[in-house]
Parts: sequence; C-alpha cells; structure tokens
Amino acid sequence: MNTKNLFVTILALLFVGVSFAQDQDQDDDTADQKNNIQEFTPSKLLKKGQWDIKFFNSIYTQTERTDAGNNSVTIPRETFFTNTTEIYTGISDNRRVNIGFIFQVRSNTFGGAGALDVLQFKDNDNARSGLTTIAPSIRVQPFKNISNFSFTSSVYLPIFKDKANAPYLDKRSVFWETKFFYDKTFGQDKWQLFTQADFGFNFGEKGSDADPNSANISERFANNSLFLPLAVFLSYFPTPELTFYGNTKQAFLIDLGNDFAQNSTSLGIGSKYQLTDVLNVEASFDKFVRGNNFQGLGQTFSIGLRAIF
Repeated sequence: MNTKNLFVTILALLFVGVSFAQDQDQDDDTADQKNNIQEFTPSKLLKKGQWDIKFFNSIYTQTERTDAGNNSVTIPRETFFTNTTEIYTGISDNRRVNIGFIFQVRSNTFGGAGALDVLQFKDNDNARSGLTTIAPSIRVQPFKNISNFSFTSSVYLPIFKDKANAPYLDKRSVFWETKFFYDKTFGQDKWQLFTQADFGFNFGEKGSDADPNSANISERFANNSLFLPLAVFLSYFPTPELTFYGNTKQAFLIDLGNDFAQNSTSLGIGSKYQLTDVLNVEASFDKFVRGNNFQGLGQTFSIGLRAIF
C-alpha cells in the first residue's frame, strides 16, 4: 500500500469511528464520582462543556546510544526539552466526542552541554529552540458499552523553518498519530491497569531528496515511516487523591520508504496527586534500557499540571 492510499484508509476509518460514536445512545451519567486522577484516564472523555488543559514538560538527556546495531556507545551529552500543551473540550451530549488542539515547544542542546542548559532556550552551533508543531485533535469513544476504551487522533504540522547547518530541532514530518486507550480498575478501586497502542504515520520527503544547501536533512530521518509504540501502566491508589505507577514501553519505527528503522524498550515510574477538585500534578521518570540502530539510551524526567473543569 502506498503512502497516499494508507492516508486515505486511515482517514476513512477515523470518520467511521466518529460517526458510529455519535449515532449511539446517550451514556448514563449516574456513575459514582471519583477524583480526576481516577476517573479521567486517557480512556475517558469529557462531558459536553467540560474542559481539559494539560501542561506537560519533559527533559530527555543522553550520554549513550546504540551503534547501527544493539551495542552501546558513549557520546557527548545531548539533551532535549519538550513542552506539550493540550486543550480539549467535550462537544457531544453522550460524552463520546471531544475536540482539541495541541502545540509543542522544544529546546535542544548538543556537544556536551549541561542537561539544564536546554532551559536557556538558546540558538547557536550547539543549541536550538522554538515552537515546532501544532496539531488539531479529536477524541472518540466508539462503543457505548465500553466506556473505558477510546482513541485520540491528531495531525501534527511542523511550523518551524528549515535552517541550513543548524542543530536538530524536531522531525520535519506531517505526523498523523492515532492512540488507542483501554483501562481497567479493580481491587476495590485501589488498582488500575492502563494500556495504550499508537499508530503514527510520518509523511514527507526523504532526507536524501532534500536540498543539502538549504535544509537540515537530519530532521527528515523519520519521513515515510510508521511509529508504533506500545505501553502498559499499572497504578496503585493508596488514597483516592494519590497514585503511584510503573510502566513499560516498546516502540518501533518501521521503514515505509525512508530506509531507516529503529526500536527501543523503556521502563518508568511516576506519581499523580490531586491538588484541588480541578488541578492535579504528575511527575515521572523513564529509562531506555535497550535499543537498535542509533537509538538513544538516556533518561526522561517529566512534570506536568492538568486542570479539568
């Protein structure tokens, strides 16, 4: 299947899912009330008129990566800061369709700079920063009787300019990502299992086709590829306002024409706390434990705030 046909197929499936969700009967809203960190997992959608605003910051830093195979090699420190802001609202009476908007700001440093130097947001031979992507997004709960299953589909549009001989900033791809979510609460609401599967298609010209005199070719490494991460989270709630979780993730970058593929495995821990009825905070740590084909083997430190009202 070529890229154009694949794009059309995914678009058709997306609209079928949205139509199916809107045609179902309205959900029963008499469920027991829970704190937001228990109730509003990524699987659960907002009621009509509700808003969900998430401000998430992560710093990934590495001094190791794999070679063309699986062997670890040491490199000068590279650090990548990402701020992702997500804004969603409910638009359907049956709590089955949400729409939203995502944008990302990035700052990267290379050549052995300190990990926190990314917070200076510099632009020079060893650093680059800026607003990189914007994405319209939609969330759908396709099945009336499975309220804890949903998907989110977003189209990330790169809005930063090409810059010759500049450090890497972000992927030069139109990135269509659809995430499927499912969670299950058990053990008298003390435990929660959450699973996620993503299908992300990177569209754009091959790096070998870019003009080497006017473009940063490295930013096209993922074009014409499928990004397929799979994740499992297990959460424990010692109180309704607090949770601790562990997770494992396996990700694949599958070549669809750009002659480049990767895969990686990471492990992580984290915690969420309900500060107020509206606001909760999250902190997490992830470590890449293996990879293939120039995959970084660093760590990610993240903190985020989420408001639901």
